[in-house]
Amino acid sequence: MRSEVDVVVIGAGIVGAATALALTRAGSRVAVLDRTLPNTAGSGTTAGNLHIQTIHTRRPGQGTAVDVEQLLPMQKSTSTLWNTLDETVPGLGLNRCGGFMVAETEEQVHALLTKHRWERAAGIPTEVMTGDEARQALPLLGPSIQAATWCPWDGFAEPDLAGPALLRQAAAEGASVHPSTPVTGLIHDGDGWTVGTDGGTWIAPAVIDVAGPWMAPIAAMAGVSLDLVPTSLQMHSLDAVPRTLDVLVQHVGEGMSIKQNRSGRLVLGGGWPAGAFHDSEPAPSRSDSTTGNLEQVRRLLPALSHNALLDTWTGPVVTTPDEMPVIGELAGAPGLFVAGGTYSFTFAPLWGHILTEQVHGRKPELDVTAFSPNRLVRLQAH
Repeated sequence: MRSEVDVVVIGAGIVGAATALALTRAGSRVAVLDRTLPNTAGSGTTAGNLHIQTIHTRRPGQGTAVDVEQLLPMQKSTSTLWNTLDETVPGLGLNRCGGFMVAETEEQVHALLTKHRWERAAGIPTEVMTGDEARQALPLLGPSIQAATWCPWDGFAEPDLAGPALLRQAAAEGASVHPSTPVTGLIHDGDGWTVGTDGGTWIAPAVIDVAGPWMAPIAAMAGVSLDLVPTSLQMHSLDAVPRTLDVLVQHVGEGMSIKQNRSGRLVLGGGWPAGAFHDSEPAPSRSDSTTGNLEQVRRLLPALSHNALLDTWTGPVVTTPDEMPVIGELAGAPGLFVAGGTYSFTFAPLWGHILTEQVHGRKPELDVTAFSPNRLVRLQAH
């Protein structure tokens, strides 16, 4: 089979799905290829938080801190795009429950106040509360909490619903979706790209690599070596009665998040490390990450400390050396674009919008040159 399209999207996770939908709505003929079944790896296994207010700068075990202030304009923009998608994509699973960011030490309170100033300047609404005010608003919060910020724009999207809903809508509007179609070759012939698979060949002037942990191997097929590292994170769920927790709770100084999903489970996240990344199977869980995540619950929401642990699972992500996102066209490989890294779930609608603008030769409203993939290109020895 040989097919000609305008854009080939490699990766059918939430970024690929959002990008396919944005491109299709812009009039492009789009083919989406995924190495396995869509939404069964990275974005389908995440906690699914929408990080609109600034969060912690380091997940557990992370060395380099995220430059969170630099991300705020994009967090505001993606928040608006999530709202638009919720109006036009059935079954998205978006829950704008609002969220608290808590602090337990004087240093963390200072971080809350600093980020509040940044958020106000960026146009993101947050309210600073004392510990007592926060506990009055959410009595589950423990006595160690000295202060909190509240953001009504925070929330989450159900990971098992959001990506599939976007992909389903992209297909309904004209995109072709090809699961279990791993890419085996990526060749540029001067006029465009030939994307090879065991099931056929696609010809397109533009290719978008949004394959998450497999982004670097895809780029390598085009002769570009990217400094990207796949890793695995660990999540947990606790039993709870319905309406135990109606908001998202996060910690400004530690990797921690908790909210209650539609099934009634309390979902714990925060970027706790799992075992070593595996290319074809989930990474093993780590008992120390389970202990650490549950200890945070005991400390921050002590009334939930005896809720039974129901499940532990792991999911892969891709990281950059500076722990910042990556998006844009690769120098030396015209028409080959990549996107991913930090906050990919939150930024999925924005990445889809920006990639669509770039593919069509338009300059995006937001300046994302600082996140260019060309900062990550490794020089290859000859």
